[in-house]
Amino acid sequence: MTTNLWAFLFVLGVLIFVHELGHFLMARRLGVRVLTFSLGFGPKLLKFTRGDTEYAISAIPLGGYVKMAGENPDEARSGRPDEFLSKTKGERFLVYIMGPAMNLLLAFIVTAAVLYQGAETPAYEQEPPVIGTVTANSPGARAGLQPGDRVLTVSGREMRTWDQFFIEIGSRAGRDTEIVIDRGGRRETVHVTPDPQTKYEVGEIGVLPKTRMQIGEVTPGMAAERSGFRRGDIILAVDGKPEAEYQPLIAYIKSSPNKPLRFSLLRDGTPMEITVTPEGDPGSALIGIRFSPFEFRVIRPGFVDALRMSLAKNWEWTRLIFRTLAGLFTRETSVRQLMGPVGIAELSGGAAQLGWTHLFNLMAMISLNLGLLNLMPIPVLDGGHIFIMLLEGIARRDFSVRMKEKMLLAGFVVLMMLMVTVIYNDLMRVQWIERMIPWR
Repeated sequence: MTTNLWAFLFVLGVLIFVHELGHFLMARRLGVRVLTFSLGFGPKLLKFTRGDTEYAISAIPLGGYVKMAGENPDEARSGRPDEFLSKTKGERFLVYIMGPAMNLLLAFIVTAAVLYQGAETPAYEQEPPVIGTVTANSPGARAGLQPGDRVLTVSGREMRTWDQFFIEIGSRAGRDTEIVIDRGGRRETVHVTPDPQTKYEVGEIGVLPKTRMQIGEVTPGMAAERSGFRRGDIILAVDGKPEAEYQPLIAYIKSSPNKPLRFSLLRDGTPMEITVTPEGDPGSALIGIRFSPFEFRVIRPGFVDALRMSLAKNWEWTRLIFRTLAGLFTRETSVRQLMGPVGIAELSGGAAQLGWTHLFNLMAMISLNLGLLNLMPIPVLDGGHIFIMLLEGIARRDFSVRMKEKMLLAGFVVLMMLMVTVIYNDLMRVQWIERMIPWR
């Protein structure tokens, strides 16, 4: 719980600071007087003043704000050139756009930094979605999917990789889904309804790629290292039994103390065999290997490649975010998959326990979401203010204060509805609260 809280505050604090810093720097660059720069809302816990600006950390850490002189039309204005509304529409646009732009830039930079560090990714993710196994009694099995089937489309969208397949299926929990497959050169169509899995209701149909186990790490000084195993070796068979599976293999090793085990391996494309004897007591014998349930590929891009890959990855995420948002209106996206502060805190805590790389990767994804959502044409958001200025430009006149207040109220209502939805979702993911709700 403590890890979740501190990871959440760290991630959210960085994202809010970067967002508000964008507004602040552009306002100062254009000569607008900034009265307050606050991280958080509500009562100010810490504050100090430098120049004309009060800097503060406030009690409610779910946002922040930059208050500028002459920002609100209903406030008394002196007409000084350092007031926000004294600036041209183009200058005000730059102030509004810089908050979301900084979040998008942060997502790009952090993703590039994470990629530049190097990473191990499952090799199957970028391979064509040819089904390797079908779980018994799963939605895929009931729909008649078989090993060897090549998935061509899901809901009319072409599937080139397993990564695309899992994303598409994951977003369609509980909804009838059309899948077109290639089975022995024939195109066939099946319908399947993905089961919601985990408290985030990720769709799953019980089909998996054909994978081979790989050695992820060899412990120095233990039997495996002495026998000649190396990191990256692919396991083809154990004691003549091909296609070893993760859990059964672990159990087999633990129950075989002092019994030589013959591993058939593939090392850099060359077949070979190594015999190793587990050490220890029955039920807990070890050979000193950390197995990966699937083959992995190591990504170690150069600086320029990391930037290019970051751009591609953020574009892919952007398309997914817009598809998800559009799906809320077409009912292709379930509102129960949305998450709020509690969900983000849990994800942040889980990522922090896995290491800084996972935490920063999550931060990049949330930063991209925050930047794009703030560009939506909803009054109250930065995109809403930009949209109102655009309408004023088309109408060639400024709207009245009363009309702007009505627009802002409408945007506030939309945001409150969204907030209620995500908080409800978060609470329903807490087991003891869900048990108290009769309709769950």
